[in-house]
Amino acid sequence: MTRPSVLTLIVLALVATFTSAQTTKPHVEVPTIEPRPADVATLDGLVAAYYDVISGPAGQPRQWSRDRTLYIPEIRFVSMSIGKDGQPVAHKMSHQEFVDASNAEVLKGFYEKEIHRDTQRFGNIAHVFSTYESRTKADGPVIARGINSIEAFWDGKRWWIANAIWDEERKDNPLPATYLP
Repeated sequence: MTRPSVLTLIVLALVATFTSAQTTKPHVEVPTIEPRPADVATLDGLVAAYYDVISGPAGQPRQWSRDRTLYIPEIRFVSMSIGKDGQPVAHKMSHQEFVDASNAEVLKGFYEKEIHRDTQRFGNIAHVFSTYESRTKADGPVIARGINSIEAFWDGKRWWIANAIWDEERKDNPLPATYLP
C-alpha cells in the first residue's frame, strides 16, 4: 500500500496509547446488551457480525455493545505490526482498550469485509482464518488487506470468540494465494 491504512493508523494510536503516559484516549461507554441470536447461533453469523459492527460511514457510531456480545469477557485482541527496528510487535488489548483506541479512526469512515475464509472445526472448537479488505467508503478503493485469525467455541447454546489476532498485508508480507478469493 502506498498510504497508511486505517488499521495501521489504529495500531499507531495503540502504540502511542500504551507507550506514552501523557497520551490519553477518550473513553467510549459500551453498555451491556443481549446478543442477537443470529449473530451467535452459527459461525457464519459470528463472522458476519464481527465485520458488520465495525463498518459504517463517517460519523455513524459503531455498534460496540453488539460487538462486545461476540466475545468472552476476557477477550484479548492482538494486532501485529512491524517496529522501526523491523521486528514484529504484538499490540495486546482488551475489548475496551480496542474500542477506546480505534473509535475515533473508524468514525472517519471505515468498512471492512471478508473476502475469503478458511475454517477448521473439531467438535465445539473452531479456528477461522478470515481474509479481509478495508475501505474508508463502502464503494471506495481498498486501503488495506490482511487476515483475522479467530478462535471460537460453541458452549451448547451459542458461539463465542475467545481470541482474535490479525496482521496486515505489507510489501514484506503479501497475502498468499491460498487465502485469496
